[in-house]
Amino acid sequence: MPTIISIASGKGGVGKSMVVSNLGLQLARKGLRVTLVDMDIGGANLHILFGMFHPPSSLTDFFTDRSVNLEDLAHLVASPLPLRLIPGTGETLITANLQHAKKKRLIRHLQKLDTDVILVDVGAGTSYHTLDFFLLADHFLAVATPDPTSVLDLYRFIKLASIRKVLTAFLARDPVAAALLNRDFHSVTEVLEAVGNANESGVELAQQALHGFHPALILNRMTPKSRINTLHLRNLLKQYVGTDLSVLGNIPEDSHVQQSILKYLPVVELAPKSPAAMAFAQVTENLIELVRQREELAEALEPRKLRA
Repeated sequence: MPTIISIASGKGGVGKSMVVSNLGLQLARKGLRVTLVDMDIGGANLHILFGMFHPPSSLTDFFTDRSVNLEDLAHLVASPLPLRLIPGTGETLITANLQHAKKKRLIRHLQKLDTDVILVDVGAGTSYHTLDFFLLADHFLAVATPDPTSVLDLYRFIKLASIRKVLTAFLARDPVAAALLNRDFHSVTEVLEAVGNANESGVELAQQALHGFHPALILNRMTPKSRINTLHLRNLLKQYVGTDLSVLGNIPEDSHVQQSILKYLPVVELAPKSPAAMAFAQVTENLIELVRQREELAEALEPRKLRA
């Protein structure tokens, strides 16, 4: 079964898809079979970063049952490297109101892909679609810039993702789910209190749902003058969300990144010695180590999973 890593952001325009494309290429250079999946419903653009303007097939074909095999939708984008891309879908009536059963079916098929690593590019915002696609993963990454609004939106996103993770641990008609669905919570502690009031035995299930939910942060467009209080953000998340946040690395502001986007190439390929490319190399090493440490807590890694 592949290792699934989701990458999200609290707001759009922070460079999330650019991060996904470069991390994917770096992991493929490690000899891992990597599949990128664009889950940004209504705003899918990951394929454009690889110069694929009109993909012959996409997730739309999966959701409309024109294709029942995700393998058929995976396009090689970095030959001869083992890097594939499943393009995302546009905003259609089907995707705008995507049934939970279709999302569950997609998750099942993702877990059967013949690949070592899946990077899921999750759309910005806090819709149910976005939160559910983010939470389908084994490991979670978040991208933000030093912009205070970006950091604030990231905090809101992780808080709501935590609440959604608890909510989905219960059946739709469970009294606990009904107690959580239409309430505004300021912290996970409030969520656990509401669970206990609805069903005392459900608290343990809620806590189990949050076990292992420890997002890692990638800071993009950093400059020598950037000021971002990651310690304050970590304290907020620990206090109100009950989860730890590790910083995976910083990507500096670099003109080569914009050039790479205009040339439809990841910056690690266009300018491998640039500051941004060197930073991505380090972030990739950090990601491999982070995943290895977390997975070794549960079981030994399978032979080809994220070995440097």
